[in-house]
Amino acid sequence: MRDFAAKVIVITGAGSGIGRALALKLANKGAFVAISDIDKNSVEATAQMITDLGGRAHAARLDVADRQAFYAYADQVIAQYGRVDVVINNAGVTVNERIEEMTYDDFEWIMSINFWGVVYGTKAFLPHLKQSRDACIVNVSSLFGLIAFPTQGAYNASKFAVKGFTEALRYELMGSSVTPICVHPGGIDTDILKHARFHQLDTGETSLQEAIEQFRRVAWTRPDQAADSIINAIRHKSRRVLIGPDAMIMDLLGRLFPSSYDRLIGFFLKQKWLRRS
Repeated sequence: MRDFAAKVIVITGAGSGIGRALALKLANKGAFVAISDIDKNSVEATAQMITDLGGRAHAARLDVADRQAFYAYADQVIAQYGRVDVVINNAGVTVNERIEEMTYDDFEWIMSINFWGVVYGTKAFLPHLKQSRDACIVNVSSLFGLIAFPTQGAYNASKFAVKGFTEALRYELMGSSVTPICVHPGGIDTDILKHARFHQLDTGETSLQEAIEQFRRVAWTRPDQAADSIINAIRHKSRRVLIGPDAMIMDLLGRLFPSSYDRLIGFFLKQKWLRRS
């Protein structure tokens, strides 16, 4: 996809972070962006930024965990633009808690957004994407969809699921006009922890503010840099995208030491090398 001018691009979780950066950059390239977020005010703020740039945006409040709402939203986008060329399933949340202490409600909440939100976004838009001569569906997994990490068990499960789902979809759509892309960002400087269900870190730390500060220290990549990587992947139809040096390092670690990387990560954590403290 060499040119984004007049392409119709759907982006969930566009009220902040990577989603907002994608919306602004793609609108600036001439795309018509259909943006959504569970926070109505934030997605409308993104839409206003796009309008100020001279672009076009269709903004809506959307809970990606609501199947009926997602299908209704797809109908709205098609009614507005008549087609869709790219869908970016970006919306996501996290839970910080040890598996033994985590409630089933927390498990179900994160899976409903991180996994089922991707499934709904894929299935609601796929028939329309297949009508495009050159389409992409971009599912955002994570570095934690490649390697596991303490107190991230539910998040790991959801993001590993996105990876497997997208790779299976890639086989099934082989030879069609739709290219599935799986994105694995490392630490991105976003507000994901502010919207998390936070209980504790792997150290036992229970202060959300301390967790946010630690996350900021290891979030090596800015949202606009992540957006550039995703846009480049769409342009070149790169099926698997690692974003940030941490994602690249941890991916290599997981492939070189598939049965023992947990011990290495545990050692690094004890040395505080992964926290930059």
